[in-house]
Amino acid sequence: MNDRPVPRSLIEGPSAWIGADLRQRPGDWIYTLSAGEVAEIEAAVASVQARGLDIADLTRAEFPLPQFGATLDGLRHEVLNGRGFILVRGWPVLDKPIEQNAIAYCGIGSYFGAMRSQNAAGHLLGHVRDVGAPPADKVPTVRAYQTAERQMFHTDGADIVGLLCLRTSKSGGLSSLVSSMSIYNRMATERPDLLSRLMAPIPFDRRGEIPAGMLGWFAVPLILDHDGLVTIHYSRRNINSSQRHLDAPRLTDEDYAALDLFDTLANDADLRLDMALEPGDMQFLHNHTILHDRTSFEDWPEEHRKRHLLRLWLAPPDARPLDPRMAERFGSVTIGDRGGIFVPGSRLHAPLTAV
Repeated sequence: MNDRPVPRSLIEGPSAWIGADLRQRPGDWIYTLSAGEVAEIEAAVASVQARGLDIADLTRAEFPLPQFGATLDGLRHEVLNGRGFILVRGWPVLDKPIEQNAIAYCGIGSYFGAMRSQNAAGHLLGHVRDVGAPPADKVPTVRAYQTAERQMFHTDGADIVGLLCLRTSKSGGLSSLVSSMSIYNRMATERPDLLSRLMAPIPFDRRGEIPAGMLGWFAVPLILDHDGLVTIHYSRRNINSSQRHLDAPRLTDEDYAALDLFDTLANDADLRLDMALEPGDMQFLHNHTILHDRTSFEDWPEEHRKRHLLRLWLAPPDARPLDPRMAERFGSVTIGDRGGIFVPGSRLHAPLTAV
């Protein structure tokens, strides 16, 4: 007990935001594309199609944005070093085929970082859609994005995660964010003993997506204080299901108390920020300082109207340094080449349909 890390002083700065405050200032975190920026993106899309480039190979160099590129660099800086997220609004998805939307999204995403595999199938472009999968809490190999259930607050296995909304659901499906830095501050103030527990290793289930030579679970602190920065990664669903592995450490009453408080704070009405993504919205967020969630939803019965978002996991070239122990989750801590899920036999590709 005495060798646990000691929480630092409270985290200050824009990353420790409060949802109740940001709700009053949507102009701070919504960037609306101009007609000129849309035209510039469309020209880059047309160039990619004319050259027959594979979306999986798309890089910033292959998607030049002479004017808008500098703006995207500023937005990436805000995501990595400021508030931790941005919503880019105004891409006209509804009048475009999926291929053009995917090219535009991956091209813009390339200004935030290199694409990383999101699952054991090697998908660089993910499809967030209810495909009729069983509940993720009951089947440990199911990912919640394949269902209509609530996702629960978590982080993904990459530095940045992005979403592009193609179609919305009949009801529900709100995107919810919360600053993990603000959760840290509240725990440090109210229960520093439980915060300290989360700075020691906690078991985490890989849920069947196991890299070569690895176990089906790993143990890493959820909160890491490294090189002057606090990084938080979290998924209660993966922590809970770690207990199916008989060789994983058993969660104690103190563990559950710490995790329950963390969850309670993540769901605090003042701390969290809920937003309804509109078709054409692109959301980019920093997994090291923000947790994200999605409320459950009721979908449309017609196949062509069903809720559908595209997703990217990205490794930026100017990301923060990570504690070497994070290599258990990110595969590596090498900046620009870390994060994602890579298993034997997978092939990296960017599918245009949900599979």
